[in-house]
Amino acid sequence: MVLLDKEGNKYLVRVEDRELQTNLGVLNLRELEGLEFGQKLRTHLGEEFHVLPPSLPDLFEKLKRGPQVVLPKDAAQVVAHTGVGPGDLVVDGGTGSGFLAIFLGNLVRPDGRVYTYEIREDFVKLAEENIERAGLAGVVTVKRKDIYSGIDETDVDLVTLDVPEPQQVVPHAERALRVGGYLAAFTPCVETLQLLCQALRAHRFAGVKTIECLVREILVRPGATRPSTEMLAHTSYLTFARRI
Repeated sequence: MVLLDKEGNKYLVRVEDRELQTNLGVLNLRELEGLEFGQKLRTHLGEEFHVLPPSLPDLFEKLKRGPQVVLPKDAAQVVAHTGVGPGDLVVDGGTGSGFLAIFLGNLVRPDGRVYTYEIREDFVKLAEENIERAGLAGVVTVKRKDIYSGIDETDVDLVTLDVPEPQQVVPHAERALRVGGYLAAFTPCVETLQLLCQALRAHRFAGVKTIECLVREILVRPGATRPSTEMLAHTSYLTFARRI
């Protein structure tokens, strides 16, 4: 469950014999037993924390990170441009910490599946722990295999790539995807982007499109509403293509 304080700070917790130290006082987590979502838990100083059910964004904030992860602002673009949803079969190249695989697994469940390829054993272990914590072990499977050498699955609805040389995977994605299926790739640099688009146009893909997603928060305050001085700017170029 999630504990939310008046300052917007969140704590992902469970009922146990432990005290949680916060800047608003000490919480006894055993007192969560019997509380329903929407009720409040008080610290020893009388400060209130709202008890809420955990959502996927809550989990993303608390899951363990190893390599750089695909941020929600970019992962959301995959949904908008491919329509991935319940029942779909997805192949994810480059598991890393497992964040994108978890995001996609949450969309395709209960009957869909995500198979995510990773070559590093330490990343496989980290991703499997995060997937288990997200409650998606029955939906997302981590395969310790180099996706450059091929894709096992066929009749795939979506292939996502977050690997150093995505152009090497294009021929494998062409064979794995069903007609009408989508490829979505994340490339941080222009040079890799150019190679990827050349490979897509040399194979059975159409509608090749590349975007960049920038997000800036708006600070809403009495008499002083304005854009934040900080923003989530470039993280990756996102390229989409459809198998024909």
